[in-house]
Amino acid sequence: MTVTEKGQVTIPLAIREALGISWGTDVEFILSGDYAILRRVANPAAVAERLGRYKGAANAGMTTEDILALTRA
Repeated sequence: MTVTEKGQVTIPLAIREALGISWGTDVEFILSGDYAILRRVANPAAVAERLGRYKGAANAGMTTEDILALTRA
């Protein structure tokens, strides 16, 4: 498959079905060496909780990339 100009790819149907991914499902990518693992987020509330500790913080001691990685998790 090919990455679009916006950095998007289509997840093949067989993989979506195997992982239980449908429209609106939260997923995350985990970097491991020179490849990435895609997985369905089992508990989106846990991600929100991790982000909540930084809510309203002018300086969370993190880089922009770190913050973006958390919001995409």
